[in-house]
Amino acid sequence: MNTMKSRFVIQFAGLALFSWVVISCSKDFLNVKVQSQETITSDPNLAELLVIGAYSSLLQGDPFGNGDVHGWAFITATCIMSDDADKGSYALDQENTMGVMDDFTVTSTDQFCNTLWLGHYNGIGSCNQVLKAFKSSTIAASTLSELKAEVRFIRAYYYFALVRMFGSVPLVYQVPTDVHDALTNPVYQTRPELVSVVYDSIIQDLQYAITNLPIKAQASPGHATKGAAQTMLAKVYMYQSNWAQVKALTDAVIGSGQYQLVSDYGSQFKQAGENGPESIFEIQTGSFNNANYGIANYTISQGPREGGAGGWNDMGYGFNDPSLSLIASYEPGDLREAETIIFIDNSGTYKGTILWDGVRIPSSDSVQNLYYNYKTYTSTTKETYITVSDKDRPQNVILLRYGDVLLMSAEAAVNLGGDAATPLNMIRQRAGLAPKSSPTMADIKQERHIELAMEDDRFWDLVRWGDAATVMQAAGKTNFIAGKNELLPIPINQILLSNNQLKQNPGY
Repeated sequence: MNTMKSRFVIQFAGLALFSWVVISCSKDFLNVKVQSQETITSDPNLAELLVIGAYSSLLQGDPFGNGDVHGWAFITATCIMSDDADKGSYALDQENTMGVMDDFTVTSTDQFCNTLWLGHYNGIGSCNQVLKAFKSSTIAASTLSELKAEVRFIRAYYYFALVRMFGSVPLVYQVPTDVHDALTNPVYQTRPELVSVVYDSIIQDLQYAITNLPIKAQASPGHATKGAAQTMLAKVYMYQSNWAQVKALTDAVIGSGQYQLVSDYGSQFKQAGENGPESIFEIQTGSFNNANYGIANYTISQGPREGGAGGWNDMGYGFNDPSLSLIASYEPGDLREAETIIFIDNSGTYKGTILWDGVRIPSSDSVQNLYYNYKTYTSTTKETYITVSDKDRPQNVILLRYGDVLLMSAEAAVNLGGDAATPLNMIRQRAGLAPKSSPTMADIKQERHIELAMEDDRFWDLVRWGDAATVMQAAGKTNFIAGKNELLPIPINQILLSNNQLKQNPGY
């Protein structure tokens, strides 16, 4: 577990789209003292702290206020909206936030949509502030290029998330000079007519990152690497169906020798497996000022919840529960099912459920729901935290991993005509399943569904395949409207801030 060692400062501008974050903080892998009176010109080492601030913006998790990137709202927009998961908790809990997104009755006034927009543009603003500061840096050119590449990787990640959630979005690559500039400059008020323009900007940032970032073996844990940029760029091209580029980039990652599948699928979601051989990029968490420090509301929102007879110290709010649809999708004997889903004992024998660390959860008469996300479980007995009693214990979040690379390679091979069996069967072998001799697109879809279950990709996969309407209807989400609900609405607050120059998505 990493330790946040230096103080951090968060500065928000007053406008949603144009707000920025300047966060100076450090983990034990980058322990650089903050010099409060120095500038990036007189103290080149400050450049590194500014980059850490950009990384720290990934920790935003406030679904009801300043911005959410990987908290409650993110979980809702990625897992709960898909067929992977149900809202969870009890019926009326967060019905007007998570519930309306889950059943596709969300409108432009939705609080979670607004906080997702806020959080991502906070992060983009943080990146833009750092890149602006670099213009006056006296740091060595090669080092500066690497630091810029890290920041541009993070910025590309933010825009990639935004374009999948909202479609075309304003491309902000500068810092407003003042409030008047933020309110009147068309850069902040309009979005490109073509979503391809947004994708092109993402590609440019990632290409720069690929050129200037080191390989994993030469980088400190938690930092963006060449392999991370190649993997994200492959994913970007996958959403554009540019299969030749997907294949070339995944081949490069596979051939780099920097990554491999871990033998125990579930180990990568435990503290001991953080930044392991399969990890390509993950959000770092740990402690700060002698307290837990991570993504607010990430683990606690998904922890098993007391219900019925109660009588036990539960683990969280009980949201994002694996669905019956997901459970039914597992092949017999698939080892990943038991590592992905906590099954609450419903046998009537009251034996409870024993977790991997020996902790017992009571039976269904005392628990709100029957299924919970195992991948976000944190152990009070086998893992180390500053404050064990805090139910919102920090957990690294894997954004890119080698298993996804193999599946992207297989999908590219199916579309281009090539060897899809080798990468696909590496995944299946670990899962304890028989190989596929001639994988089809249906096989690829099945394997992505199960391998990456509850990892925040499912809804977007369904959209890019053109399967969202069919799958949502089959899952009982009958309010889904094709041509509308593939995207979230542009928040009305942002439209008003733009003087109505920012146009709404179709159907809202």
